Amino acid sequence: MCILFFAINQHPKYPVIICANRDEFHARPTQSMHWWSNDEVLAGKDLQAGGTWLGLNRQGRFSALTNFRQPHLIDKNKQSRGDLVLQALAKQDDEMAQLLTTTSNQYNGFNLVFGELNNLTCFDNVSQKHQALRSGFHSLCNGALDDIWPKMALGQTNLASAINDKSLDINQLFTLMKSDQQAQTEHLPQTGVPLSWEQLLSSIFIVSPEYGTRTTNIITLDNEGNVDVYDQSYNDQGECTQTQSFSIAP
Repeated sequence: MCILFFAINQHPKYPVIICANRDEFHARPTQSMHWWSNDEVLAGKDLQAGGTWLGLNRQGRFSALTNFRQPHLIDKNKQSRGDLVLQALAKQDDEMAQLLTTTSNQYNGFNLVFGELNNLTCFDNVSQKHQALRSGFHSLCNGALDDIWPKMALGQTNLASAINDKSLDINQLFTLMKSDQQAQTEHLPQTGVPLSWEQLLSSIFIVSPEYGTRTTNIITLDNEGNVDVYDQSYNDQGECTQTQSFSIAP
């Protein structure tokens, strides 16, 4: 998962709205979002390492992961980060916080958002900090929470515009997650990848034959505790290949 936007207590009916894109190499085998065999985890599945990038459980607990973009620090011998999402869905917050504090150095750089949808925390193993997602708009990509990368600022602005009403148009949320607007060269972050890659990765929605946006998820929590999850998958041309939705009742 490479970019997420959060609207916390910004809509009269939906106290939590999450919009998320997962970007990945197209060659990496993936199973789209589904209820796993234990019927307790709703998530897509990375068929290469067995973990996931975003998921929920039957109780409405949520977790999602983004990688820190630190190519010079990657250690291929470290554990797969996708397992952290599954652990966060199975454990309570205090137990997960303790686990992260003691074991996070076993993984390459990551952000992990986890908790009940109305009480989310973000941890990154670079700063070793836990940050609560307070009321407002938040963005998370491949650096620290609420970094001001151009696409993060763009997405937050567009999300604020999209929900500035009593209604909520899910299609409009999908549209903002499909923005292919790239940043001007002088505004690109410097994360250690070549300039051509930095440019490609500077849009919310990424399309290229090798690497791109594979999945979009829109997640809403309403005032009655109902959770709706909308899921779209894409091919290497950026074309939608599957649309599905799920609901979790309180």
